[in-house]
Amino acid sequence: MRYSIGIDVGGTFTDLVLLDDESGRLVQHKTPSTPDDPARGVVAGLEELGIDLGEVGLIVHGTTVTTNAVLTESGARTALLTTEGFRDILEMRRGVRSRRHLYDNKYVAPPPLVPRYLRLPVHERVDVRGQVRTPLDESSAREALALARREGVEAVAVCFMHSYAEPENERRAAAIVQELAPELFLAVSSEILPQIRLNDRVGTTVMSAYVGPVLRGYVERLIAALAEASFAGTLLVMQSNGGVATPELVARNPASTVLSGPAGGPVAALAFTRARGSEDCLVVDMGGTSFDATIVKDGEVQVTRNGEINRHPIALPMIDVHTIGAGGGSIGWLDDGGLLHMGPRSAGASPGPAAYGRGGEEPTCTDADLVLGYLDPGYFLGGRMPLSPERAREAIERRIAGPLGLDPVAAAAAMAEVIDLNMAAGTKNVSIQRGYDPRELPLVAAGGAGPVHAGAIADELELTTIVVPRLSSVLCALGMLLADLRHDLTRSYSRHWEDVDAAEARAIVDELARQGLEALEAEGVPEERRSVVASADLRYAGQHHEVSISFPPDDLAHPERIEQAFHRRHEELYGFASPGKPMEIASLHATVLGRRQPFPLEPPAAGGGEAPRRGRRRVYLRSTRSLEEVEVLDGDLMTPGQGAPGPVVVDTRTTTIVVPESFDVAFDASGSFVLTRR
Repeated sequence: MRYSIGIDVGGTFTDLVLLDDESGRLVQHKTPSTPDDPARGVVAGLEELGIDLGEVGLIVHGTTVTTNAVLTESGARTALLTTEGFRDILEMRRGVRSRRHLYDNKYVAPPPLVPRYLRLPVHERVDVRGQVRTPLDESSAREALALARREGVEAVAVCFMHSYAEPENERRAAAIVQELAPELFLAVSSEILPQIRLNDRVGTTVMSAYVGPVLRGYVERLIAALAEASFAGTLLVMQSNGGVATPELVARNPASTVLSGPAGGPVAALAFTRARGSEDCLVVDMGGTSFDATIVKDGEVQVTRNGEINRHPIALPMIDVHTIGAGGGSIGWLDDGGLLHMGPRSAGASPGPAAYGRGGEEPTCTDADLVLGYLDPGYFLGGRMPLSPERAREAIERRIAGPLGLDPVAAAAAMAEVIDLNMAAGTKNVSIQRGYDPRELPLVAAGGAGPVHAGAIADELELTTIVVPRLSSVLCALGMLLADLRHDLTRSYSRHWEDVDAAEARAIVDELARQGLEALEAEGVPEERRSVVASADLRYAGQHHEVSISFPPDDLAHPERIEQAFHRRHEELYGFASPGKPMEIASLHATVLGRRQPFPLEPPAAGGGEAPRRGRRRVYLRSTRSLEEVEVLDGDLMTPGQGAPGPVVVDTRTTTIVVPESFDVAFDASGSFVLTRR
């Protein structure tokens, strides 16, 4: 097998990165997504690469099908079997607004993924110590399942009180479902998230059931389409935690893929910043539909177990990413008071921005960028997809400029400024709320539209360095080829810290690690490329939220090391630490990694001298608030050492870099365009 391919299916474009395993050559490609059946867009992109799929040994695939199912509320019809008296936990949540909406007195939580009439009580009870107080009443479980089937459900979630401490009742209920309704997708909380906090457990289990049939159907169609195209290699799926796994393992817990697409970006960003001698970066990815911002610190992609998707909580490990509806396809609109907004609604791939000429009539960010001269209408996607400035201008004139009494250029500038401010706020949130000053981190710009707007974001946040990898527009797809196989396992372990039995805790971690190592064995990972990292959820006594601390498993015999790490991280997050105050532990985790065989990023050709120029064009400058003639460089031909002072535009086949007046740009030996504030 000669080739490996990373694929990221986005809302507007499907990105592909082809690695020639013999030469190390990387080829990037973009093709329009097919929202009605994303598998069609994947196969079309593979065909456009012009290679024999029989020579492809590995495809690593990131997908947004589960994300979109939650965002658009189009998941499977799902029933919940839960302990009698607790059917409303899914709707009550934690009884308070989430931390993200704590001070919004107008906040209304989204409808639960399972309506109340499908949240079915079952007679059983286990106490907090794992004692079975009431064995499962199998007749009540059968009656609940019969009702669910009459209502035409496609999936069933099973989540009982304290099943993390004793799962026997849950296992028996699951066996009944498998016996009487094997066609239904089944998610069981003691298998998906065996830890305390009923709200987290029930919400995560329900989400897994809700997206399960969607993911299963998509993967089956994709595998069939690939087989028909003569692919006989290995297919891996990107998970939300930044690792990859086989489709069979992912299918057991589909909620682990709800951030499958964006998870690859930080992995690839680290490879490029590491080549420049830095282990830290702030990553922003602006695609056609959304904008994602995340942090890489000390060579580790930041992971959280307190995430949200469309305001629905999920407690599985996932890349700590802040996502907003801001992309190239984000639609500009005026509210009843005449105030300009950008997004979150997007024109997507179909019909797309007005400039695409595919029937779109609403003005988008891409239309504004075209009117402002940031994009070359004849060189979009290297000339494969010409844009129409006339249609873009007409859409902005009709929907924005006319009602506001502005000329189209001023209206387009206002659209760009609004979306830039939205993205800057999102970028600031993901860093400051996690204890980091964004000014201390280089900004890595990814996505087809990211380099167009990265300069404006950096200006707003007073950042000094922007890194645009030469594969920035397909960075997530590249990250999928770089990502390790990863399995996260968890077990509830509630103790006062001083009461922790080191041998007992180590035995739990070792058991979790054993399960993960068995998965790696099944995936064919050699023993020398396997590793285990332990972590614990800790808090000061009386606190409601924990801080997750990672450490080598051997450190369980040296609790003072874990304590010190907890105090440091608590101070980073909250501005204070309280050494000496009693502590508590809530859960133990094991992260098992299967290190992929690394491949070096193809070094750029040696060069020097003046940067190659494509000409000049009129570009909107924020400093003068007018269109001015600026130099346009050919980014595809630039070599290390070449660059120019801003304002300047760098065109490549897959993206455009807009260099503001306050920055210089240079192509460096790591294969990145680096913008440095003067």
